[in-house]
Amino acid sequence: MVTLTFDTHEFVKKLKGVGFSEEQAEILTELQKTTVLNTLEQARHDYELDDLATKRDLREMELRLELKIAENKSELIRWVVGVGLLQITIIAGLIFRLAGKI
Repeated sequence: MVTLTFDTHEFVKKLKGVGFSEEQAEILTELQKTTVLNTLEQARHDYELDDLATKRDLREMELRLELKIAENKSELIRWVVGVGLLQITIIAGLIFRLAGKI
């Protein structure tokens, strides 16, 4: 969640410095703070800001994908070696069988 820093004391001081009364400055400051928070909430809603991925989210996903790829690669190698050994066994058996008939 985005944290908004709004220095209300400084805002009130500046308003009083240009001629606003204490009450006017405080009311305007509170209205400004509410407006900014409402605008931020509307932007969060309109642009679905809570659903955006952070760099950390993307990095974690990248690491999980790399792990899955490595697992799949090792499994594929096991299958290829296994099928290769099976083929060698079948071919050797056929050769011995044919050699015995000659």
